[in-house]
Amino acid sequence: MKIGVVTFPGSLDDRDAQRAARLAGAEVTPLWHADSDLHAVDAVVLPGGFSYGDYLRCGAIARFAQVMPTIVDAAKGGLPVLGICNGFQVLCESHLLPGALTRNQNLHFVHRDQQLEIANAATAWTSDYEAGQVITIPVKNGEGCFVADAKTLDALEAEGRVVAYYQGGNPNGSLRDIAGITNERGNVVGLMPHPEHAVEDLTGPGTDGLGFFTSVLKALVAK
Repeated sequence: MKIGVVTFPGSLDDRDAQRAARLAGAEVTPLWHADSDLHAVDAVVLPGGFSYGDYLRCGAIARFAQVMPTIVDAAKGGLPVLGICNGFQVLCESHLLPGALTRNQNLHFVHRDQQLEIANAATAWTSDYEAGQVITIPVKNGEGCFVADAKTLDALEAEGRVVAYYQGGNPNGSLRDIAGITNERGNVVGLMPHPEHAVEDLTGPGTDGLGFFTSVLKALVAK
């Protein structure tokens, strides 16, 4: 199975996401922001970083990258897409996910190991976890505060579309402690913390993040 990882100008975690996908057992295809062809990948990761320098708003310019219309169309057709940190912001700007990510409530950049409760273990990216399972992966963001109107927040929770909640303290002020969400179909997931930085005991806080990448491989095989 091929996982494509997009590199935008300013991406920082594209190689980390590639490594995580390889450790999970995937073949990795690097995708360039100016590509219009996804090169027959089976899933896509939009990595963290500062695409286009975070000018205007985080993810606002990346939304118009040449690769994004192809990704949006493919995602609407069922292609699994994971947006991590800045990738989550790009997904919201592209209207594949609702809401927006704004400045952290304390106005400081936050970088720490963070506990998450997996709330939805039925998405393409979370099936290797159990609902209610608590994992630890790093969070590192300055604009990671998830916001949406009350109607949208109510719908996300009522429909089981919150993928993960922050546990042990909310690092950025996200409304209702939401750390990640999914679309109605469960193939598109946005997550503010970084699972790709928790895939090896040597370099991360354990391997709790690897499940996001093994999950999508199992989802693809199940097709």
